[in-house]
Amino acid sequence: MSVPRLVGTDFGGPPGAGLLILGPSLGTSATALWGVAAEQLAEHLHVVAWDLPGHGRSPAAGFRMPDLAAGVLALVDEIAPHAPFHYAGVSVGGAVGLQLLLDAPERVPSAALVCTGAVIGRAEDWATRAATVRESGTAAVVEASVQRWFAPGFADRSPALVAALVEALRATDDESYAQACEALADFDVTAQLGRIAAPVLAVAGIDDGATPPESLERIASGVQHGRLVVLDDVGHLAPVEAPGATVNLILDQLLLRDPVYTAGMSMRRNVLGDAHVDRAIAGTTEFTADFQDLITRYAWGSIWTRDGLDRRSRSIVTLTALVARGHHEELAMHLRGARRNGLSSDEIKEVLLQTAIYCGVPDANTAFRIAAQVLADCHGSEGGR
Repeated sequence: MSVPRLVGTDFGGPPGAGLLILGPSLGTSATALWGVAAEQLAEHLHVVAWDLPGHGRSPAAGFRMPDLAAGVLALVDEIAPHAPFHYAGVSVGGAVGLQLLLDAPERVPSAALVCTGAVIGRAEDWATRAATVRESGTAAVVEASVQRWFAPGFADRSPALVAALVEALRATDDESYAQACEALADFDVTAQLGRIAAPVLAVAGIDDGATPPESLERIASGVQHGRLVVLDDVGHLAPVEAPGATVNLILDQLLLRDPVYTAGMSMRRNVLGDAHVDRAIAGTTEFTADFQDLITRYAWGSIWTRDGLDRRSRSIVTLTALVARGHHEELAMHLRGARRNGLSSDEIKEVLLQTAIYCGVPDANTAFRIAAQVLADCHGSEGGR
C-alpha cells in the first residue's frame, strides 16, 4: 500500500520548542481526543495531533500499521524535515508509536504510549467489527464504543466531551474504520519489544477493558527502558478522562524542565520510588501544581542533591524531624525511602530509639508502630523478588 496522507492539527507552542506528535484512538479525531490536553502541552512544546485516514481531517486511504508509521514520518517531514520528535499516542495511535520506535528509532527519542498494546484484542473480533461497520456504518458501533471508552460514571459527568467523541465517530468514513480494524488485527510486535531502546512510558487506565493494565505492563517490561503508570478512574481514553494527569506524565517523561528540577525529580525517584512519584504526578492538579514544583525543585533538587551529607545521613535526619513533628504519613513514606537509601531495619530502630530520648516516648511509640508495618511490607516485597 502507498503511504497515506495524514493531516495534523497544529496546536502551536513556544518559539524553538521541541516537537511532540500526538496519535489518535480508533473512531476519534485529534481535536475531540486530545484538545484539552494538547492545549496544555502546547505551553511547553510544539504540538501536532494527527488523524487516522478517513477520520477527522485526514482523507480516506487503505493502510496497515507500517503505512501509518510512514505517514507520521511524512507529516513530520512537512513540519521539520528529518527532525527528531517526541511521540504520544492512544490505542491504535500508541500502536503506531511502537511501530515508529521499531522502524525509525533515530527519529523518536522518547514515547508515551497510552491505553494501547503490543497486540490489541483478537483478530477474529476485529474482523467482525470491520464487517459490521462495512455493512451498517459506524453508527452501529457507537453504543459499544462509549461503553468501551470510558470508566463508569464519566459519561454522566461529562456529556459534552462524550458527545464530541460520538460525533467524531459518526463522521468517520466507514471503510477507513474497517481498514483500521484490519490493521489492528494484523498488528503484533510483542516479540520485537526488546529492540526498543528509547525510554517508554506506558500509561494504563484501571477501568480499561480494551487494553487493560497488563497490556501496558507487557510493553513497559518488554522494552529496554520502560515504566508503567496506572491511572485510577480511567477507561480507554485517558487524555479525555484525565487530561491533567496525562499531561503531567508526558511532560515528566520528556524531562522538559530546568536542570534543578530534573536533578530533583531524579533524586525523588531514587529515594521514594517510581510508583510513589508517578502517583503524585498523575494526581497533580492546577491547584497543586506549584506545590509539586516547589517540592521537586527545592526539597529534592536543592537540598537532597547537596554533597555535604550522603543519602543515608539525610534519611536519618529526615526520620528524626518527622517523628518530632508527628508527620506520620510522611514518616511512612520516608521509612520506605530510608530502606531504599541503604538503612537496615536495625539502624532504623536505633534512630527511633534516639528519638524516644530527644523527641519523647509517645512520639517514638507511634513511630515504632508505623515502622513495624512499613518494614514488614518492605521485607515481604524483598522476599518476593
